[in-house]
Amino acid sequence: METVRDVLTALARRYAFGDLAALVARDRLVPDGRAGAVAALCAFGQRVLDLDAEDFGMPEDAGEVPHDLLDRARASRMPQAPRERPRGALASLRPAYSLLLEVIAIRWHRRDMAALVAAVHIASEYLPMLAWEPVLGHAGDPARIGASVEGEGSRFGVPVEPGSARMCDHTRPERSACERTLRVSKEPPPGWRAYLDRQHSQVASALGDCAARCRTPCTVMTRLDDLVRTDLTDRCRLASDFTDGALVKLRHAAPVGHGFGVPSPEEVQAAWTRARRSLSRHPLGKTAFANAEDDRYPLPGLPGLFSAIAATPLSPDTLLHDVTTRITTTLS
Repeated sequence: METVRDVLTALARRYAFGDLAALVARDRLVPDGRAGAVAALCAFGQRVLDLDAEDFGMPEDAGEVPHDLLDRARASRMPQAPRERPRGALASLRPAYSLLLEVIAIRWHRRDMAALVAAVHIASEYLPMLAWEPVLGHAGDPARIGASVEGEGSRFGVPVEPGSARMCDHTRPERSACERTLRVSKEPPPGWRAYLDRQHSQVASALGDCAARCRTPCTVMTRLDDLVRTDLTDRCRLASDFTDGALVKLRHAAPVGHGFGVPSPEEVQAAWTRARRSLSRHPLGKTAFANAEDDRYPLPGLPGLFSAIAATPLSPDTLLHDVTTRITTTLS
């Protein structure tokens, strides 16, 4: 590399936003007129790469980060107040899963296996909600979910007496989360944020159990048309088996806790191969992986799997790639 600009461009293309920002700030390698824009784009890109969804599109970005990038990030943002608009990932999880696919691919190419496995784990937690989205018409928005899960005969979020003939298969944490989601939209912002941090993924898990595992279905499921119910059950079972599969289990493999056992790329590939083999036993999984051998994605077939669960085509986003393009354009 012959010039400082070549080095900075190479860092941008490796999505090394933190290193690039540090060099620009410390060594004044960019003219003052462009340094602020580069720093803002780096900070924005790092938040997106870290999947820091509560801070996507923060107000401080508005002056330097192009609005088209901000709007795309906000589509995956978790609202931080009950009435915040737009609803972001509570309106639809599809943009978030496209972004997750891009982040997973970037982490693979950077050989950041711990971060890759963490992103896969996040994806697994909300897959049941992605499956339910076509049925609900939204991604489990607490302000809207009641119409689909409350009513006569529903046990969603309702305490179940021990020994009842109509037991609910939800765990106690799931029942607590379901009860909370029906009222949290009327709570102040701190309570809302606490719910998102600790219980929203439990609601996703509970909905997955309703469709895939419940032995005594209540009206949450029985109110659905037979074809809708069958399709939803198939997609939630596929999501559940992915969550229980070898790739996601890498997140929990360290004997002394998270973060102390980082898998190698070869171990990640091997785990995904085992998971694919198991998931291909499902008719829906077999269809999802039909073109996996020709898939250039680092974990072949993963976009197809997410697409099958979502019941709509999903492909990796280009948001972070476009951030690097803006950075390199600004540098030049």
